[in-house]
Amino acid sequence: MSSISSSTLSTTPGTSVPRTRLRITRRGRRVVGAAVALGAGAIVAAGLLLGPGAVASDQAADVSFAQVTVEGGESLWQVASEIAPTKDPRDVVSDLVRLNNLPSAEVAAGQTLAVPEKYSR
Repeated sequence: MSSISSSTLSTTPGTSVPRTRLRITRRGRRVVGAAVALGAGAIVAAGLLLGPGAVASDQAADVSFAQVTVEGGESLWQVASEIAPTKDPRDVVSDLVRLNNLPSAEVAAGQTLAVPEKYSR
């Protein structure tokens, strides 16, 4: 027969057990990094989805326009220089084309153009 002996480990209050330092492996760093990235992505996605949306108003914007009639032989560049002499004519021409839904910068004599109030005197 075999005998099994059991030994009891007893520590006295004054002695301490040496602690081993916890080390993270390369795989563990990848898992922790993926978890942090996933959490950050979830927070960003929640912020985008649950953030405040665009608010539409039931009132129209208070925008006023002046009217300018093109003279014979006058170009849009000349009209832009007359209505806004201190502004860059390229910007004014671009705004006039966009506002009046013109296919190009060509205008005809007698044509009426809407001019933003910021350019009219």
